[in-house]
Amino acid sequence: MAGPILIVNPNSSAAVTEGIRKAVAHMAPAAGPGFEVTDLPASPATIASAADVALAGMGFADLVATRPDAAAFVSACFSDPGVELARERVRQPVIGIQEAGILSAMTRADLFGIIALSPRAIGRHRVRVRAMGVEGRMAGEVALPGVSAEESGLSDAVYDQTRALGRELVAMGAGAIVLGCAGMAPRRAALQDDLGVAVIDPVQAAAGMALGAVG
Repeated sequence: MAGPILIVNPNSSAAVTEGIRKAVAHMAPAAGPGFEVTDLPASPATIASAADVALAGMGFADLVATRPDAAAFVSACFSDPGVELARERVRQPVIGIQEAGILSAMTRADLFGIIALSPRAIGRHRVRVRAMGVEGRMAGEVALPGVSAEESGLSDAVYDQTRALGRELVAMGAGAIVLGCAGMAPRRAALQDDLGVAVIDPVQAAAGMALGAVG
């Protein structure tokens, strides 16, 4: 039997890791690779800066290099830390959730939008959007005022802010909204119901792509 699809939360928040585990649990096939979800204890609890991304990226690439048994790898942070580094070091598929979330959103609507954790994350995300060549499909990106990854999925006050930002994106023309942090996974279904447009959990999108890649 094929080894597991290893989903790595590149931060150290156990609550975020558990949210990811719950978000993908129903997707594991009865026959085929299951999901193994872990995190990086040496990383910060929230990936908030370029330095955090670099640290998490090295940790992710180092970890995947020790797992030749895994069928595929997912970097479960929206800045896709370590994806390129890992692709140089292993032969298995390596998927970043920002790429996967955006690609999934573009199958649901002409224009997509992104909700980020903080204003300074937008610049990092925009670099990857440009690299993908899909700026013309993005209605816009809006940001929470700088909350933790854990709060983004568990705080009712942050959910209210997230919903308001989602309404801004819908008004800007977004027909699909990508959640810009793996920690937001527990709120995806409620947000989709409240906004009336497709809301993409990028971790689920990446997990589905990984399953497709390994057959």
